[in-house]
This record gives sequence, structure tokens and C-alpha cells, in this order.
Amino acid sequence: MRLYLASTSPARLSVLRAAGIEPVCFAPDVDEAAEAAARERELGRPLTAPELTEYLGRLKAEDVVRRHGGEIDGLVLGGDSAFLLDGEILGKPHEPEIALARAKQHRGRTGVLHSGHWLIDHREGGVRGARGAVDTASVTLAADIPDRELEAYVATGEPLELAGGFAIDGLAGAFIERIEGAPSCVIGLSLPALRRLVIELGHGYQELWNRG
Repeated sequence: MRLYLASTSPARLSVLRAAGIEPVCFAPDVDEAAEAAARERELGRPLTAPELTEYLGRLKAEDVVRRHGGEIDGLVLGGDSAFLLDGEILGKPHEPEIALARAKQHRGRTGVLHSGHWLIDHREGGVRGARGAVDTASVTLAADIPDRELEAYVATGEPLELAGGFAIDGLAGAFIERIEGAPSCVIGLSLPALRRLVIELGHGYQELWNRG
């Protein structure tokens, strides 16, 4: 069973490869901010972090199916992540000043990473089913990290395009004191959640293994 990843995220790709899965990657074309705002207007309220991540994951998977359906015969996975601290959803910081402020806010405290997934079963030219799931993991940053280390970390550029502004599989791994939940969830793609979705769609997770 071939897995198609509606993402060009190096972190998500590395998680899958380490798990024995070599996906076919497609870049989704989704205006996340505009779509989220439109959905909130439709609902008449703000989206929660779990709702937001699953919804954007769904839009990404559906966009790839819509634009590349003729090339797809297998399962299409879309995903999104958001970090919640003090009740506020923190997406990608983009700017160094924002990344540094968030790192200082997170220092010595615990936040929650929400990883949303949407899996579409698209085989023999059509959609045969779809399922969504959200997994969460709490992440505690060490309290003794001095400003100079956080400043040096931000200066590398690594946290700028990461939800929450850190990566456990990168330079910030030494700053993370404790994780509760699936480690892969913190990286941006929960393997336990993926496995459950594959089974719900009537397949065996082992069918995805195609490396080594």
C-alpha cells in the first residue's frame, strides 16, 4: 500500500522514513490562514487547536487528491501541528524576535503540541473512505536555559518555521526536559495516530512498510 504525503516537511518525511515508510510527497496548495479564518466565520467561533490542526490536515490531503488524483493509488496523508501555551495557539514564529520571545515564555514550563491528521483512501481512481485524528503530547522546556543559549538557538534559524518554535530532533533536543505522549507527535506526525487511521480504513499498518 503506497502512502502519499501531502507535505514537503523534512521532519514529517524523516519520521516516516525512520518507521520504514518511503512516501510519495506532494506539496499542498492551501492558504492556511485564510482557510482557518473562513472556517471560524462559518462556525461563529474560534477553532480549538485540535480542530484547527485536523481541519488544515484535511484541506491539504483533499487538495493533493484534487490536483494529483490521477497519479495516486493508495493512502493520502495530510497533517498540521499547533503548539498551545497559556491557552494561546502558537504557530510558526517566522521572525527571530517572535521565536525568542516564545522560547523565553516556554522556558521552565509545559506546553501541548497538537498534531492533526487526515487520511484519504484513494484507489482505483476514486475515494473509498477518509478518517481524521488528532494526537497530543506535552513538552516541558528546562528551566535553567540561559538567554544566551536561546539567542544562539534562534540565530541558527531552525525554530522559525516550526510550530511552537522548537524541534526535539534538532538543536533544541537538549533543551527539552520531558515529553509525555508519542515522540513522533512532537515532530509533527504521530505514528500511533497514523496506524489507527490505516486500520480504521480497513488496511494493515504493515502494508505501508516499503523501506529496507
